[in-house]
Amino acid sequence: MKTIILDVSEKETAHASRRGFLRHSALAGGGLVLGSFWSTGAIAELAISKGFDKGFSPSAFIKIASDGSVTLISKQPEIGQGIKTSLPMVIAEELEVNWKDVRIVQGDLNPIYGSQAAGGSTSTPVNYNEFLKLGAVARTMLIEAAALSWKVPAAECIAANSMVTHKPSKRQLTYGALAAKAATLEVPDAKTVKLKDPTHYKLLGTRIGGVDNAGIVIGKPLFGIDVKLPGMLYAVYEKSPAFGGKVVKANLAAVKALPGVRDAFIIDGTSNLNGLMPGVAIIAESTWAAFSARKQLKVTWDEGSVVNQSWDDFTAKAQAHAKQAGASVMRKDGDLAAAFGAASKTLEAAYSYPFISHASFEPQNCTAWFKPADGTMELWAPTQNPGAGQNLVASVLNIPKEKITLHIMRSGGGFGRRLSSDYVVEAAAIAQRVNAPVKLTWSREDDMRHDHYRAGGFHFLRGTVDAKGKLSAWHNHFVTFANRVVRDGKSVLQPGSGANLSGDEFPGRWVENCLLEQTAMECGVPMGPWRAPGSNVFAWVFQSFIDELAYAAGRDPLAFRLEILGDKEIMPGTGERGQPFNVARMKKVLQTVADQSGWGKRKFVKGQGQGMAFHFSHRGYIAEVAEVTVSKDGKLTVDRVVVVTDIGSQIVNLSGAENQVEGSVIDGLSTLMFSELDIQRGRIVQGNFGEYPLLRMPDAPAKVEVHFLKTDFPVTGLGEPALPPLAPAVCNAIFAATGKRVRQLPLSRSDLRWS
Repeated sequence: MKTIILDVSEKETAHASRRGFLRHSALAGGGLVLGSFWSTGAIAELAISKGFDKGFSPSAFIKIASDGSVTLISKQPEIGQGIKTSLPMVIAEELEVNWKDVRIVQGDLNPIYGSQAAGGSTSTPVNYNEFLKLGAVARTMLIEAAALSWKVPAAECIAANSMVTHKPSKRQLTYGALAAKAATLEVPDAKTVKLKDPTHYKLLGTRIGGVDNAGIVIGKPLFGIDVKLPGMLYAVYEKSPAFGGKVVKANLAAVKALPGVRDAFIIDGTSNLNGLMPGVAIIAESTWAAFSARKQLKVTWDEGSVVNQSWDDFTAKAQAHAKQAGASVMRKDGDLAAAFGAASKTLEAAYSYPFISHASFEPQNCTAWFKPADGTMELWAPTQNPGAGQNLVASVLNIPKEKITLHIMRSGGGFGRRLSSDYVVEAAAIAQRVNAPVKLTWSREDDMRHDHYRAGGFHFLRGTVDAKGKLSAWHNHFVTFANRVVRDGKSVLQPGSGANLSGDEFPGRWVENCLLEQTAMECGVPMGPWRAPGSNVFAWVFQSFIDELAYAAGRDPLAFRLEILGDKEIMPGTGERGQPFNVARMKKVLQTVADQSGWGKRKFVKGQGQGMAFHFSHRGYIAEVAEVTVSKDGKLTVDRVVVVTDIGSQIVNLSGAENQVEGSVIDGLSTLMFSELDIQRGRIVQGNFGEYPLLRMPDAPAKVEVHFLKTDFPVTGLGEPALPPLAPAVCNAIFAATGKRVRQLPLSRSDLRWS
């Protein structure tokens, strides 16, 4: 593995909020506590809590005790993306605290923390600037406390290594010794607090191991599935094998008589695919007893009309839709008919990809404890979206939100799956019937057959190049999947997460003659966000077809892409998440990946090749080059992947950033090669990893080289943007090696043999 940080900044820019956010102070009983409140994404006020050594409302992010220990609260869910380590690092950098003095505590769900969802690679960009200011405010107050103690100007004092030093006299006071006095001071105005020059950072940009790493290695109970409470019972929940099915009857008496079983009952549930599905709960004295009893459970289901749905049927309907008029127009520019009539070369291609599962290693689980005496519900959940979980429980079970406490547990993978809260509301609904804490644990089969899946899709593409070899027309008819929902009293089709084609998707706005269409097919399959929603498949389709057009024009794929991007620095339009597309940044990462990979400078023998791709998603600009070898019998080996990323002016934790990019490459390759779910009779066929293989070590790339560009733009996240370009880069390399185009996922469906 190779990682390089390339600083291409031309000027330092400030992106800090101009809103006033500091409000008041109070005595803190021997220690200093600083916390912040969010309003529409920005800090609205900063408060000092009183007496935290004796107990306090968990509204604080920074807690400095009189013994010098520093506690930093991590408010975002940790799902393996490293945020529990990286966000506290931001505070610690400006606070000038020795990292060895820091203790990180996971914050539970609390409105005082603001948004606590972990999704869309938003945790870093939403919190970064505000956390810098929070650390700087605390540092400023500690320096002022030292200056008052010594009766010297604050300008003569500096903070470093968890202490303040008076430069002329060399006197020093630790943060612990200063905490009580600092707590008596007025909080300075945000405009007067000076942030550090990033060139003086000591912590940010270095490699810091995850704060939970040691505990994970020794099996410390950190995850939701590890929760144990006194007197706890264990539950399983059987749902209809066909999506949306309801319970008609079940052999409850027979199940209740089994060893270790305490109870079994039917839950009617709701009709919402993302809510509480109907099912049968079994409560037992152990997980083993619950799982064993489930094998004896016999349920008669009303499976509804979804049993008429299958993947083969969807495929046939998609082919029919491609030939029919009436699709929704997402974008229409220029004169498509004229462009096709004047084209030098015209290409048509159909790309398709299946539904896939999140396949996180920790199955869904939640521990719930309902206390009838006061009507409170306490939850322990490995969730990406604790607020949504609380809201769902409140609305479905009619419990006031203020009576629901949710403890955020570490998640054993999420990838968007734990943004949904179905498993949380299931546990809560079961707990209402059990006079004890109860832990609901899904089996692997539950996890795979009752996922909220990445939607499949079909793209029917046409494109032209003119006599000069320039892209002159682009037509994409996207046939996608949608669930029927009720909105404003009307029944409408709502495309699944990531299954809705934006009119701003590349290369739509860049092509003079462009038509983007969409047809939604109704299905009963629940869908949800999957790592880099939409982008994870759109990048493969668009960058692969662009490659086809480049070769048809006899053009170098790099030069062809740079020409499409054009000369404008900024491409206007809504863009992803309301962001304009910065053409200059994308061209820079594309040119850099070409340089770092030696694009076009090496001659490959038959069976070997290079491919490239780029994509903008989740505020990140990423380009990748893959080098592959395909044996004559069709075995693929990915020899090398070169990744160049532009995610702004600062890499927070270099170790974590490397991990995210390498993980995206591995995850992207695994999905490209193997991931596929079949749908028959309204249900998922696959149930476990034996039928749904993931990438194994021998199939991983031999080399992954990561290059970070440091640029004059706000710091952004990295959990998702490095995944989308992987699949098209590999598929384009396969074509360069074999002359075969991959237009259907996964790769296991393609014959790559050549002679």
